[in-house]
Amino acid sequence: MPATRDRRPTPGTGSAVPGTRPGGRRRWDATDLSLIGVFTALVAAASLAPAVPLAAGVPITLQTLAVMLTALLLGPARAFAAVGLYVLLGLAGLPILAGFRGGLAVLAGPSAGYLIAFPFAAAVTGALAALVLRRRRPSPAVRAVALFGAALAGSLLVVHPAGIAGLMVNARLGLPTAVAADLAFLPGDVLKCAAAVAVALTVHRAFPGLLGPRR
Repeated sequence: MPATRDRRPTPGTGSAVPGTRPGGRRRWDATDLSLIGVFTALVAAASLAPAVPLAAGVPITLQTLAVMLTALLLGPARAFAAVGLYVLLGLAGLPILAGFRGGLAVLAGPSAGYLIAFPFAAAVTGALAALVLRRRRPSPAVRAVALFGAALAGSLLVVHPAGIAGLMVNARLGLPTAVAADLAFLPGDVLKCAAAVAVALTVHRAFPGLLGPRR
């Protein structure tokens, strides 16, 4: 009998697992798109909840809680898409931004820096969360602390610096004054990050594969 050829894919042939892009990245399916839509709506709903106005003109809202929860549950790419879609829809004119506002005029307001930073903060937090949750069997305490650190990193390293820059540009505040105004949001953001982690841990226990396969 003639020898049969080995039909297994060999490295470098470009073969990929069905449902993945070249390089091993998974394609988004209907479930991913649905999650993006649901969490876009969640961020919008949190933005429209009653806000606490501050002297700097930037209200305290539940946006940060919703953004961090989205990041902790969806990971970097889907969280960036969900929060980015929310921002785009708001800038397009839908009244879904804080204070029932919408339109490009928001970019001239004192909260513009915070708003623009949200998708990038979601991506950073989501990437750090994925590193934690895709590891096999971290202890519950380590997982909780690591996720809190991920959420806090997204807030402190992305949202707050961008917010300070927005206050300096649009509200004409000097750096010390802008930093002082921004500090008013810090205690609440720490609490909102902790609340997002508590919810995320519960959801991930119920749906352990939400971020994809573990390593």
